Amino acid sequence: MTWANELMNQYFQWLKDRSAIVEGKNDWVMMTSPFTGLFNDNIEIFLKKENNKILMTDSGETLNNLDLTGVNISKSKTRKEVLQRILLNYGIKLNENNELVVESDEKSFPQKKHNLISAIIEVNDLYVLSKHQVSSIFKEDVREFLDEQEIVFTSDFISKGSSGLEFSFDFQIAHRKNEIVIKCFNTINKMLFSSFLFTWDDIKPVREKISKKNVKAIAFLNDSNSSIKNEYIEAFLTKEADVILWGERSSETNISKLKEPAA
Repeated sequence: MTWANELMNQYFQWLKDRSAIVEGKNDWVMMTSPFTGLFNDNIEIFLKKENNKILMTDSGETLNNLDLTGVNISKSKTRKEVLQRILLNYGIKLNENNELVVESDEKSFPQKKHNLISAIIEVNDLYVLSKHQVSSIFKEDVREFLDEQEIVFTSDFISKGSSGLEFSFDFQIAHRKNEIVIKCFNTINKMLFSSFLFTWDDIKPVREKISKKNVKAIAFLNDSNSSIKNEYIEAFLTKEADVILWGERSSETNISKLKEPAA
């Protein structure tokens, strides 16, 4: 589709226009991104090249910002387990200074940079574990719901897109003729939607070619604490991604979206 390709080109240009490089001290370089962090500021990562290796770090800002909101990872077994699961999923390490770090060479830099930013975004969502907010993890709630419906799924499903980058989905359901990839959104905003849009557009043709199945995406949206704007629901549907609102998850219509259609 020519119009879809043009949209993708616009998105790539948007990423480029809103990224910048600033030289720092001791051979470190700061790279800004258009994605926003916990305090609605732009996510920044720091890079240093040593021999043939590129070291990337968040400089400890991700966990420090969580601590400022009252979410102390080190004092909660549940939070530490969730953090480790996120980091393992993206191949990111936590060093002794509480920095999220990853090493790469020049060839793997785009993927590793993407993984680090994705991990930062996902770790930021741990603020919802604050006592003053919700006490459960939405992704785990969705997992329990799928188990209750006796749906067989794969957790933390990774798929490579046409861009060559790898993307992670929370769950994948493989039916005989269909495949479903699922992403859970405890909150939804333009940044998260744009990121999902790029991911879904990138992996769909590749997955359909590999699996030889009809591949669809489903977004679970948590409407427990606030309603979801219709503009987001319509935008998901426009991009051929289905939506299940958490409050309506048990409806016959929504359960049928997760199961193999009748022949």
